[in-house]
Amino acid sequence: MEVDMVAMAVKAAYIIADPTRLGFLALGVAIGLILGVIPGLGGLVGLSLLLPFTFHMDAYTALALMMGLASVTVTSDTIPAVLFGVPGTVGSAATILDGYPMARKGEAGRAFGAAFSASVIGGLFGALLLAVSVPILRPVMLSIGTPELLAICVFGLSLVAVLGGGTPLKGLAAALLGLMVATAGEEPQTGTMRWAFGSFYLWDGLPVVPFALGLFAIPELADMAIARTKIAGDAKMASRWSQIEGVKDTFRNWFLVLRCSAIGAGLGSIPGIGASVIDWIAYGHAARTEKGAAETFGKGDVRGVIASESSNNAKEGGALVPTIAFGVPGSASMTLILGAFLIHGIVPGPKMLGENLDITYTMVWSIAIANVLGAGVCFLFANQLAKIAKVRIGILAPLVLAVVFVGAFQGSRQWGDLYALLIFGALGWTMKRLRWPRPPLILGFVLGGLIENYMFISVTRYGADWLSRPWVMVIFAMTLYGILAPIVRGYRARGRAPSGGRVFGFQRQNLNPDMAFCLAVIGLFGACIYLSSDWEFAAQLVPQVVGWAGVIFTGVLLISGLFVAPGEKPATAGANPTEPGGGQEARGQSDMHFDIQVDFGDLSKRTILTRAATYFAWCLFFLGAAAVVGILPALLLFLIGNIRFEGKESWKMTLAVALPVWGFSYILFHRILRILWPHAVIGDWFPALRSIQALNLF
Repeated sequence: MEVDMVAMAVKAAYIIADPTRLGFLALGVAIGLILGVIPGLGGLVGLSLLLPFTFHMDAYTALALMMGLASVTVTSDTIPAVLFGVPGTVGSAATILDGYPMARKGEAGRAFGAAFSASVIGGLFGALLLAVSVPILRPVMLSIGTPELLAICVFGLSLVAVLGGGTPLKGLAAALLGLMVATAGEEPQTGTMRWAFGSFYLWDGLPVVPFALGLFAIPELADMAIARTKIAGDAKMASRWSQIEGVKDTFRNWFLVLRCSAIGAGLGSIPGIGASVIDWIAYGHAARTEKGAAETFGKGDVRGVIASESSNNAKEGGALVPTIAFGVPGSASMTLILGAFLIHGIVPGPKMLGENLDITYTMVWSIAIANVLGAGVCFLFANQLAKIAKVRIGILAPLVLAVVFVGAFQGSRQWGDLYALLIFGALGWTMKRLRWPRPPLILGFVLGGLIENYMFISVTRYGADWLSRPWVMVIFAMTLYGILAPIVRGYRARGRAPSGGRVFGFQRQNLNPDMAFCLAVIGLFGACIYLSSDWEFAAQLVPQVVGWAGVIFTGVLLISGLFVAPGEKPATAGANPTEPGGGQEARGQSDMHFDIQVDFGDLSKRTILTRAATYFAWCLFFLGAAAVVGILPALLLFLIGNIRFEGKESWKMTLAVALPVWGFSYILFHRILRILWPHAVIGDWFPALRSIQALNLF
């Protein structure tokens, strides 16, 4: 068996060594490095942008492209974190504590050297963990049946739901909502059409691309457009030679690097433990175990940078372990990798450890090469990459939004893709403002098909006996503990609070948008239960189970919000308002009160809502213009209009940005990919335009 695996690893090395695949891997690395530098845009947004462009690639190339991006966004996010004290992604939040003070002391180069070298080692450690896990997981997977796979999926979903936000019940409700959305379309066993609402677009289910872009890209770009603040001020990196000193620091603290890499890879393999948690855990471990850390950490200690960066790069390899073996994504970004699996007909589970083992090792090699390549680029071009963070929002936001529009259209190349993008974009922004976690929602959506398949087989083959299988009972016991423990601890902590504990009775002050949204979710689950009650058993099984579970969890959340006033929650580690990101974490722990101003500093609520309405109005403008003149012409009108009138840029700057971007889009999508654009009104008025290939945009 070991010989076969070595042979597969060698075969995968030959596959990934193909110049074309290496080129796409390098392209993914380049895009990932750029997105990592831009605060608010990270692996999730990047992977959702790349996903539609992988449809016509082979599986090896597609995964090389996506793994190249996913592996390095937490490498380049160090640049704004160190230079400007602004995390490029949540994975670099802990890096700020020591990296930014080092930059202020003139040691930015040393911080970069330590961060990039620690990132390489951490990334390679994660890839090694994935490689060595295969021989262990293979015999385990062969002994697992459908009931166990279902239990594992539910367990992973519960972990992501609980750890996805400050309020566990919100995470569980969001995960169940994603499962319900995934049931849309024709049910394969009975042919029942579910939640299609008479639209042909939904007959095959909702595509993952516009769903993911709507939930993640649209809200992040909305916040950038609302804040309208310059991402970074003027800052210069120290001499490149000073980076060598940082590299030496990494090797001097090699044992710390290995420990924190192990923490990152190990926690990354547990579904739900994301980058926003892992780097803080590793940083806390270093602060507790390193000599003299109590006096120097948080004041510019290079060991703090090393601990954070080695852990967050190692998590990607670890996160692939449950994704490949069980179909349970180990992180939010892995949900989109799993989406790529589904697009290319790759089924996670035993086949990934058997006949598709070459694909598994291709991803191992991709992670390893991407980390080396990404760190090398950062060493050479850190100054140039840092300049991206200085691009004005008035230019940056519409450019990325234009890519989102075209990317969403790649879902199924129908108008419905754009409608779904804006609908779920509005939902995602609302959830973000109300502190409802979004990763559980998309994870529930991606896992929906697997869970429904496993549940149908388990129930029809074993009846109720599948619940009594030993491993199923053990896994479900762990799931219940994982769900109930945080809830019980939270209520106990509030009961012991100095303010006197909980007060029971109707809480009029909690009649806010958060509770209104909660009530709307309950109504949605209730409607799904009612509408599915007359369907055949196979068609109603998952909607009924998910619907009732959603009513229960969301109902408890609503009742506790309206009738229980918790005492003041004790301060938790990492919630110091004086620390970078600490204030937001402290505020986010309550999650029971709606405060739309929380992320926008001194902006008034009216200003925030006005800018949000303007942002979504521009999105609707694109949709309307696309219906009249076509998607590509509307893209040009949107870029010119938004950059000039919303971004307040000069005509010279507007045209200098909009025309090259549109020209690139025209050549790539129309001339090279030859996309068939949906019919627009102007094409109906002037049919002759459609007979000219160069102008057939309408």
